[in-house]
Amino acid sequence: MLRLKAILIFLLVVYSTGYSQEKVPEGIALAFKAGNSAELSKFFNEQIELVLLDKEDLYSSKQAEQIMKQFFTEHRPTSFRIIFEGGKETSRYAIGTLTTGTDEYRIYFLIKNENAKPLIHQLRIEEEDDQKL
Repeated sequence: MLRLKAILIFLLVVYSTGYSQEKVPEGIALAFKAGNSAELSKFFNEQIELVLLDKEDLYSSKQAEQIMKQFFTEHRPTSFRIIFEGGKETSRYAIGTLTTGTDEYRIYFLIKNENAKPLIHQLRIEEEDDQKL
């Protein structure tokens, strides 16, 4: 329940700053769909807050790439779709669903523009569990 409240507060803060027609870069969705950590890491900020299931820390983009590579090896994606996105011109967020052979994961990420380039600053991957909602 605490996790749900934190996510709702995060979304409320980001959404209240203004909505933009700006879309999340398609390359991010394609990288998730393909389970391609190298392509995904091209969108990582130099430092990225990564919450992966029960682990949470601040990692360099190279460390985060290796962690995602291991995740994709253990949980091979079969599909990915963005179900919601919002924000403003300088920062956007998206929520998606990643489906693997046996499980579904909820993906949250926050993108901020750095030198006119959209980069992921926060990435959260949680097991999809409708029972918890």
